[in-house]
Amino acid sequence: MASRSKESCFALVSLLLAALLWPVGSASAQVLLKPTQPGEPVMLMPSDATILDAGQERRDLPCTVSQRKPDLGFDLRFHAGFDVTIPMDELVGEGQLLTVVFRVTPTDGNTKAPSPANFVQHFTVPAISDDAKGDASLQGVIDLGEGNYHVDWLMRDHDERVCASSWDISASLSPKDKPIPLFLSRDRVEQAQPEPFFNEPLGPTPRSKEDNLNVKLLVNFAPQNSVSASLQRSDTDALVSILKAIERDPRVAHVSLVAFNMSEGQVLYRQESGDEIDFPALGKALRQMKLGTVNVQKLGQKHSETEFLETLISKEVAPAEHTDAVIFAGPKAMLDANVPQEDLRRIGDVECPVFYMNYTLDPTVTPWKDSISHAIRSFKGTEYTISRPRDLWFSTVEMFGRIVRWKRERALSALATGGSH
Repeated sequence: MASRSKESCFALVSLLLAALLWPVGSASAQVLLKPTQPGEPVMLMPSDATILDAGQERRDLPCTVSQRKPDLGFDLRFHAGFDVTIPMDELVGEGQLLTVVFRVTPTDGNTKAPSPANFVQHFTVPAISDDAKGDASLQGVIDLGEGNYHVDWLMRDHDERVCASSWDISASLSPKDKPIPLFLSRDRVEQAQPEPFFNEPLGPTPRSKEDNLNVKLLVNFAPQNSVSASLQRSDTDALVSILKAIERDPRVAHVSLVAFNMSEGQVLYRQESGDEIDFPALGKALRQMKLGTVNVQKLGQKHSETEFLETLISKEVAPAEHTDAVIFAGPKAMLDANVPQEDLRRIGDVECPVFYMNYTLDPTVTPWKDSISHAIRSFKGTEYTISRPRDLWFSTVEMFGRIVRWKRERALSALATGGSH
């Protein structure tokens, strides 16, 4: 029994150290090094460059490094990286700095001399006692476009002991996913973003001058687990990716946004119609959200969440003039009561199509319709289930096909009736 208790204590120490090994200076997993002048190569420390060029395994600093195979995220980027474990007794002392340097080189031969992407990452180590046992863990993540790459990697401590390794990685879409246009071009390497709330170029595809769509987005920023006290990064990534997939569609000319949280019964952020979404402003607003708190005023209100949804629809959906589509997005919102259909009918007709992009990682966990799904039935809305990046892309394509057909049919009808519509 004493032995098992001791092992459990060692495991706990390992987990605590893993939580304390934070990158220095930034929440980002790593920093992409850039040349001092455009077109010039990145200059590494000579000793680091020599080790990386050699491409040989080294264990002066004992560690075990394993690669993270590329995985396609909802943000339509491949995420790869590494995981490292170090024996705790190698880190004994009053605290030190571990430095990771690595480079990622495209190997597809699309260019005669592909430029490698060089990264550096610093980890602070807390004070470690002489009798510490177990392993410490740390990791790094990078973003990739499709392609094949070679990675040269090293880690050194304050005594210049080195752990070095190299490996090859391949990021490729499955045959079913081939039509998906990724947010990163082929052979592109970038540092992972610490959060998804950043504006990025909309892509090389020019805006359609013919369709010129104006869409309204109503997004429920809530966690998959309704009792969670915070939004998980995976939830946020998926919801922001839905917004970016819509914004990037070349047929969209203007977009307006209402971000809300159903359980809090609160509109968190509003942006009037514009040519792009202000993601930094959206992120700032969401960081003010406090999930898990109890609003005393709502304790005495029966079905307050249902009333909030009905009010939201009444204010944001029914009066959507000059709008070509209203699009709800978010995880399942299982309220204790749905908005009564007769109340929705009193709100009135919605001229434009209504859609619901329901983000749910495992549809089998809650297979029945939620309250938003029930509500959009009154407006003959269409629902899509988003469980994988593939679902996001194909549902977006199908949805905008419907919107364009509706708008063209409406224009033809107006012409046929002498412009009375």
